Amino acid sequence: MNFQKDNLRILIVEDDYLLAKGMAKLIGRLGGYQVRVTDKLDEIFELCQGPEVDLVIMDVNLPEAHWEGKDVSGVDISRLLKRNSKTANIPIILITAYALDSERQSLLEISQADEFYIKPIVDYDNLVRTINRLCGRRA
Repeated sequence: MNFQKDNLRILIVEDDYLLAKGMAKLIGRLGGYQVRVTDKLDEIFELCQGPEVDLVIMDVNLPEAHWEGKDVSGVDISRLLKRNSKTANIPIILITAYALDSERQSLLEISQADEFYIKPIVDYDNLVRTINRLCGRRA
C-alpha cells in the first residue's frame, strides 16, 4: 500500500484481522489517515525503519509473535522499536483487552510506549485526538 504524503501514516499491529480492519477503517475515516495492518514482525520492523510509518497502534497480546526464537508480546516489540535509533521517535499506542487501567503506568514504563488504551475502544474520537497530539498535529 502506498501512503499519501499529506496524511499521517498509521500502522496497526493486531492479530485479530477483523478487529484490525474495523479499527483501520474507523480511524482512517475519522482522522483522514492512511492505515496499514500487519501482525508480521519482520514487516513491522521494515516499515518502521523507513518513511512509511508516523505512528504505531500495537496490541499487547500477540500469541503468534516470535522474534529471534522467543515468544514476544506487543510490549516487547514496542521496547525493541523504542531502543532502535531508527525507530525510537515513532509514537506507539498500546492496546489490550487483558489489562486494567491501574496497570497503565507500569505497561507504559516497561514498553516505553507513549500511550495506552483498553479494548474495546469505544471513543474513537478520543483516539484520533491522541494520535494527532502524539504526531504534533492539531485536532
